[in-house]
Amino acid sequence: MLITGAAGKAGTGVRPLLRARGHELVLLDLTPIDAQPGERAITGSFTDEATLSDALNGVDAVVHFGGYSREHLWSNLLDINISGTNAVLDAARRAGVRHVLLASSTHAVGYHPIPSIPVHDLPPRPDSLYGVAKVAMEALGAVYADRYDMTVVSARIGTVEDRPRNLRSLSTWLSYSDLVRLIEATTALDLPGSHTVWAISANTRRWFDISNGQGIDYYPEDDAEFAAAEIFEPGAPGNGLIGAEFADPEHELGVPW
Repeated sequence: MLITGAAGKAGTGVRPLLRARGHELVLLDLTPIDAQPGERAITGSFTDEATLSDALNGVDAVVHFGGYSREHLWSNLLDINISGTNAVLDAARRAGVRHVLLASSTHAVGYHPIPSIPVHDLPPRPDSLYGVAKVAMEALGAVYADRYDMTVVSARIGTVEDRPRNLRSLSTWLSYSDLVRLIEATTALDLPGSHTVWAISANTRRWFDISNGQGIDYYPEDDAEFAAAEIFEPGAPGNGLIGAEFADPEHELGVPW
């Protein structure tokens, strides 16, 4: 299994869990990684064709975490998050890798108001240029799945971290254990096509319907509620939008923060 952006928060969080479950990992990142037994680390960019070809040698699935994780200059989002995703998908196709998980985001729908009941699906309504890049990522996943009979899961990730840390994350949290469950559901899925799922845990206060993922056999087990007593924030989270601070006026489009 190849993980791009493996030195980031999500990659770092899932690596030991995947290793413990017997997965052999290829780790690709611009930041050097100290590989553990069962891992092969490659320092380089997923936008480089030769580096990608090396990284894909012998793997059976791709988990694409790489790219900017916040609002950034449009030129950078275009080069890395959009063109880079296309490069990863095309290299996977050429290498015969049929299963790809793309790290999309709830910021692809971040300008929708927070739903009053868990919602099964939402059309794109990005809250930022970063969110626009995630919409493009999902579209790229769909066209590669349809054209080349690949299985591509676009995971609309909420808040992936070791534990919930604010009121919003009580609804959007994704545990590392549940992210591993989603990765394994993707790699085991014998259903070519494009599949967009809410990548959240089974949170009591969830905004999104977790049955959305059952079509690919993703069944989250963790719940952010264990941390609720530690969080002291009154009222509703943020500005009432799914994207929260990403949609705030003080964060201008295309300005890194």
